[in-house]
Amino acid sequence: MKRREFIKKTGASGLLAGSLISAAPAVHAGTKIKWKMVTTWPKNFPGLGTGANNLARLITEMSGGRLRVKVYGAKELVPAFEVFDAVSRGTAQMGHGAAYYWKGKVPAAQFFAAVPFGMNAQEMNAWLYYGGGEKLWQDLYQSFNIIPTAAGNTGVQMGGWFNKEINSVTDLKGLKMRIPGLGAEVLKRAGGTPVSLPGGEIYTSLQSGAIDATEWVGPYNDLAFGLYKAAKYYYYPGWHEPGSVLEALINKKAYAELPSDLQSIVMNACKIVNADMLAEYTARNNTALHTLVSKHKVQLRPFPDDVLKKLAQLSEVVVKEVAAKDKHAQKIYQSFYNFREQAMAWGKISEQAFLRAREL
Repeated sequence: MKRREFIKKTGASGLLAGSLISAAPAVHAGTKIKWKMVTTWPKNFPGLGTGANNLARLITEMSGGRLRVKVYGAKELVPAFEVFDAVSRGTAQMGHGAAYYWKGKVPAAQFFAAVPFGMNAQEMNAWLYYGGGEKLWQDLYQSFNIIPTAAGNTGVQMGGWFNKEINSVTDLKGLKMRIPGLGAEVLKRAGGTPVSLPGGEIYTSLQSGAIDATEWVGPYNDLAFGLYKAAKYYYYPGWHEPGSVLEALINKKAYAELPSDLQSIVMNACKIVNADMLAEYTARNNTALHTLVSKHKVQLRPFPDDVLKKLAQLSEVVVKEVAAKDKHAQKIYQSFYNFREQAMAWGKISEQAFLRAREL
């Protein structure tokens, strides 16, 4: 009888446990959420567009299909430069772009994309994740109903494509160049004319002569765009974008409606893509640069030192002006440059020292 009583009790509890286990997947399976992701990039464009695709794929796969994200390239749902507003309004639940595209709306956002002579990719990630940068970024976008986070990095970019040689600062005067963000204002102070263009319009504008020069990203993307067909000289380094952060924009209300595990999946998928994109660019830039120089006979040129020094001086003035616009911008500026000073001190005896040693 004791045996029968034991079986009766354990059997009941076993049935209860079994019902709970079978019920959990049913709840998850029934939760099908569909999100739209709008991007500033041409559809499926290598590196940038495919980075957005990878983010959507990861979220969908990691959630077991409970959260499905569909990607829309520039102009498919909204124009490239309207991504921020689309996510803010809730037209799309996510966006993928670069924070300097919103400088007309949020000037301080530029600190979270690329600062001329600022920090490289490794340093930017350190500041965002462990130096308080991401919290400042989220506070900046809070009133727009957007949660931002890093979702890609191109690493140090190239200085750009030019149809004439840059031998001195005077060669920048009157130069019509496609260049975004803080770098655009620096060029303007140097006498040039910055032009704002989405990626899909760069090649035709350079080819037609509507612009004299352009920066885009680096060998990997520039080769894909065929920019070598429209300009003769390829300059380095990318003083204006030393470690360009790509951002995921997440509608705050849509995010709040997700269960905690899906929220974690979204944020961790962004971190995965952030690391993966930098690795991809590092690998593919190597091959693409070799192709541009050896096959297409691109003339690779360094910016003269006096040009870089002048641009650095102007950059300091421009960045301080942006920081002076409001208290939040000033707070971001102080955090950014305090962290940069620490990173530079460590970098001199780590990365820079190693690179010098490797060249001996």
